[in-house]
Amino acid sequence: MTWQRCFHLVRMHLDAGEALPTEAGYLVRQGEDLGRWVQSVRLGWDQLTTVQQWMCEQVLGIEPAGEGEKPKPRTSQAQKWGMHLAAARQFYEREWHLKVPRKHVETITVSQGGGEGQEQRDVVLRLGSWVSNQRSRDATLTSERVEQLSAIGMRWT
Repeated sequence: MTWQRCFHLVRMHLDAGEALPTEAGYLVRQGEDLGRWVQSVRLGWDQLTTVQQWMCEQVLGIEPAGEGEKPKPRTSQAQKWGMHLAAARQFYEREWHLKVPRKHVETITVSQGGGEGQEQRDVVLRLGSWVSNQRSRDATLTSERVEQLSAIGMRWT
């Protein structure tokens, strides 16, 4: 119902000779943020039905968002843990200890995407505070995580 309501409001707006709203907060009609709706339609194009896609393209002139416009996917907690563990391993291999100063930052290179020819990017992590936090949370860490950190020289006291 909300989708149909917003579609109808955008169509009425365009029929009045106005421009397609493309920015959130730019145009609110009957309590609906039409710019936000247009953005969500463009970014969520693959979740629309074929009929909805056709209606948006043919009636409203909305096209799907290009790859450069889509937001980057969020990093999961497990991925963040893995990146920090890799940074801790890198620090340990270089320094032979995990007495990381609280303000220390470590840069690691991670691959993004899948398959061959993966792009790589540098990620800067606040390793010192992460190691300190793991020490203080040792009672709540899983045994697997405790083992992983212990294997690279983590001192728990």
